[in-house]
Amino acid sequence: MFKKDLKIAVIGGGSSYTPELIEGFIKRYKELPVKDIYLMDIEEGKEKLKIVGGLAKRMVEKAGIGINIHLTLDRRETIKDADFVVTQFRVGGIDARIRDEKIPLKYDVVGQETTGPGGFAKAQRTIPVILDICRDIEEFAPKAWLINFTNPSGVITETVLKHTSVKAIGLCNVPIGMVYGVAQLLNVDPTRIYINFAGLNHLVWGTHVYLDGIEITDKLIDTYVTAKSLTMKNIPELPWDPEFIKSLGMYPCPYHRYYYLTDQMLEEQKREVATVGTRGEVVKKLEKELFELYKDPNLNIKPPQLEKRGGAHYSDAACSLISSIYNDKKDIHVVNVRNNGTIADLPDNVVIETNAIIDRNGAHPINIGHVPAKIRGLMQAVKAYEELTIEAGVKGDYYTALQALTIHPLVPSATVAKKILDDILEQNKEYLPQYK
Repeated sequence: MFKKDLKIAVIGGGSSYTPELIEGFIKRYKELPVKDIYLMDIEEGKEKLKIVGGLAKRMVEKAGIGINIHLTLDRRETIKDADFVVTQFRVGGIDARIRDEKIPLKYDVVGQETTGPGGFAKAQRTIPVILDICRDIEEFAPKAWLINFTNPSGVITETVLKHTSVKAIGLCNVPIGMVYGVAQLLNVDPTRIYINFAGLNHLVWGTHVYLDGIEITDKLIDTYVTAKSLTMKNIPELPWDPEFIKSLGMYPCPYHRYYYLTDQMLEEQKREVATVGTRGEVVKKLEKELFELYKDPNLNIKPPQLEKRGGAHYSDAACSLISSIYNDKKDIHVVNVRNNGTIADLPDNVVIETNAIIDRNGAHPINIGHVPAKIRGLMQAVKAYEELTIEAGVKGDYYTALQALTIHPLVPSATVAKKILDDILEQNKEYLPQYK
């Protein structure tokens, strides 16, 4: 058994998602003896950290448990001797996200926070910072587990596993959201649903769906194509073509709309930009409202309005995973983990998103073998893009970056890729030290 009195370090502690994380630790206090939670942010996030930290302290006080909440701008103090480091930061803030969404749209390409050129830009800003954080972990908490929630989660987790010695597992709320979606569709408790997941972060397929251990994939697809679409708060709810979903024979994740319905999603984005603004602009307003709520000295729970932010079930994913490692549970989670032959169609050293058994030694993915040809090509193309994106982000190499964007399925040509890349580098230069 690991030690009692756990220390949790949260990098990006001023995030609007933090109350969800605190709720998760409160809920699991009996099985997860957390003594100290360090919420750390940078100077620009100081005000948000103070507000969110105040709410976190009130939540713990209301629960009547012995967790100490520390607020700090000192990353090394935060990481020192931590048992688990949770990363949930956004380099450049929401304004950088808004640029990520707008630059591709200028060239008639989908502009999205984690998928396509927007995700590429976010990765380039994030890679130098995550490597810097990992150097601190290697020095001040070499035994700590890094639980990465920072997007694009698969790319960032793969960067850590390829370029540092840190023990890292990546997490995303999309698979858990898909489980809840099926439960809602069938009007059953989510614990009765089990899905086999295969793919990449934000490109994962539910290949087999089970209810009480009995496979119901075909039945689910029949229900799914006639029901109101299941998506996430941050993805437009465009309906699927029933024939297409039946031909796919699997449960697609919400992000698949960007690949399978590209033309419609692009038109929808343009319409939104002309009316309500990009998703980043909507989130900016939402965040403002959330932080006004968080300021209320009488608020001592996670407000229900947080669900609109798009990160529902985050605490269940992150805290449940930490508890499974600490308690050596050997239960199954859907995580971003090194492939190591799990999907036979991808290199061993890349990160995939799949079901894995979790114990004190980390995540052990459940073998998948070869995937069907109908999803194999898209998976391999996006993975090649991710590998080049990581290489470009680490080395700051323009040519590798150009190749990464050119081969992404959402980018129509090398000409367009070059224009987008030049805009990204120009508009993000203060966050891209590697390209200097």
